[in-house]
Amino acid sequence: MHVVILGSAAGGGLPQWNCRCPICALSRAEPDRVRPRTQSSIAVSPDGVDWLLVNASPDIRAQLFDNPVLHPREGLRHSPIRAVLLTNGDVDHVAGLLTLREGQPYTLYATQGILGSVNDNRVFDVMAAGVVARTAIRPDERFEPVPGLSVTLFAVPGKVPLWLEDETLQIGAETETTVGAMIEANGRRLAYIPGCARVTDDLKARLSGVDALLFDGTVLYDDDMIRAGVGTKTGWRMGHVPMRGENGSIAALADAQIGRRVFVHINNTNPVLVEGSDARAAVEAEGWTVAHDGLSLSL
Repeated sequence: MHVVILGSAAGGGLPQWNCRCPICALSRAEPDRVRPRTQSSIAVSPDGVDWLLVNASPDIRAQLFDNPVLHPREGLRHSPIRAVLLTNGDVDHVAGLLTLREGQPYTLYATQGILGSVNDNRVFDVMAAGVVARTAIRPDERFEPVPGLSVTLFAVPGKVPLWLEDETLQIGAETETTVGAMIEANGRRLAYIPGCARVTDDLKARLSGVDALLFDGTVLYDDDMIRAGVGTKTGWRMGHVPMRGENGSIAALADAQIGRRVFVHINNTNPVLVEGSDARAAVEAEGWTVAHDGLSLSL
């Protein structure tokens, strides 16, 4: 199985367009110390020929340009992307669908809860119904979006997208609106969970034995944004479990039987983004990799 992390940052990317927090400022001044990153998306293939795009970042055009394996190869119009899968309805995961509208056939997969939010927004009608098929997938049912690649979606603790929040908001509920993807090919298993509010015993059991885990690394500590002075929301309020802390993902998954461990969907205020920092070194000492755009895995 071939995996390419197209975008490793959370919403807004790094540096965020309007942010002068220390990490964004350092990224502009010294990109060797803080690599610029685009918003969350990966591509997966069983053979390096046909690809599944998981989440359509607002930065998808640049991401496709930067990765030649995803360039057109045949005739006047072509794409090796055969299907697109959504793990939630967040803007940083669906806005790129508007770029993938140039008459290119593919199938869009998501749970009914996620697909419904896309279907209800008429701006996405630019993906012509006769060109882009929209297929609802039930959680815990295996399907094959690309020949030789099977996927099972499963609910994880989370919340609805920010643009759908109202007075009924529940944080940490396990519903169809936030899912992880278990992706399998050639006897290998990859778990992709870019958004998760907490690590439960059930989730830990599901991840046991995977060859690689790409997991929500939005914040180092629950109050990262407050410490940076750029916001008042905690990681928990945003629907993201912190890396550190008593209930953080590093501690919760420490004894799980997992192969490669990679943090993705990393917010611009997270100190692990700084190369050579104490925060980065401590996370790496726990066996985790901090993803960067273009990171490739062969499983």
